[in-house]
Amino acid sequence: MATSLAEIRAKLQAAENRGSTGSMTNGESSIYAHWNIAEGTSAKIRFLPDGNSSNTFFWVERAMIKLPFSGVKGQADSRPVQVQVPCMEMYGKETPCPILAEVRTWFKDPGLEDMGRKYWKKKSYLFQGFVRENSLADDKAPDNPIRRFIISPQIFNLVKSALMDPELENLPTDFDAGLDFTVTKTSKGGYSDYSTSKWARKESSLTATERAAIEQHGLFNLTDFLPKKPTDVELKVIKEMFEASVNGEEYDPNRWGQYFKPSGMNLNSGTTTAVTAADVDTAEASFQNPVTKPKVMVKDEIPPWTDDEDSAPTAPVVAPVANKSSSQRAEDILAMIRNRQK
Repeated sequence: MATSLAEIRAKLQAAENRGSTGSMTNGESSIYAHWNIAEGTSAKIRFLPDGNSSNTFFWVERAMIKLPFSGVKGQADSRPVQVQVPCMEMYGKETPCPILAEVRTWFKDPGLEDMGRKYWKKKSYLFQGFVRENSLADDKAPDNPIRRFIISPQIFNLVKSALMDPELENLPTDFDAGLDFTVTKTSKGGYSDYSTSKWARKESSLTATERAAIEQHGLFNLTDFLPKKPTDVELKVIKEMFEASVNGEEYDPNRWGQYFKPSGMNLNSGTTTAVTAADVDTAEASFQNPVTKPKVMVKDEIPPWTDDEDSAPTAPVVAPVANKSSSQRAEDILAMIRNRQK
């Protein structure tokens, strides 16, 4: 873990200069669903260091790609489904992502930019800590009070900007002189907004109860909760699903079911099962282990994933091109992919 603000700032600055882009375990309510707090309310949390001493930061970054399908092959009255797959760039720059390698080229054509953003990686950030003030009335605290937080890019940018403030003298995760972070939910343009979330102005120390919890349970190694790195076989499956998704095809359980499944789909019965917020951890586990049987999350029971717009390429300004239907654009893209593979 980082020992100083200077170390964190140096790494954040280095990432900015580079223009970087960047196993869920089951446990009742181990993930705190801050996105479920009522509009106009707040929750106060205290972040803790990563249990992984080699991680400079007190968070880890997750990057997933959503592959939409028109339905499930062989099922009557099949509805559109999505399959989430890990973006290979999450595992380091030395591991190229085959999907983003293709998608980046689409941004050279303004006519393909919307399609490119559809398949661009979605980032989130995994933290851990205590919930010090809880505005979720139906929240069921686990035996281990050290919770995990899935933080959207909007909130993360507030966290990061404060760390770069030269007036901040201590790490916010310091046990004796750390800072609480208040997540506040409002709305803007009909969507949830967290831009008024903020750090506390006054430092505070962990309570005796909180210190005892750390002593008893230990800190999580956050990397353990990232999706597992796909094998070569799984990577081939991801490429096949990507092409099929772009082509508007249905999800084929016979080809891909043993590797990646649509969230919430029981491929044997074709049914979906709604779950409560207490099962968020179980649903997140399906991203780590594609062979598990994930459950569908109903509205407001999963984080409002935010597109990583900042690192997505921008189409150059060129002369207008003739309008094409979505199917024609998909055909052009698939032809591009197959030509590259040849």
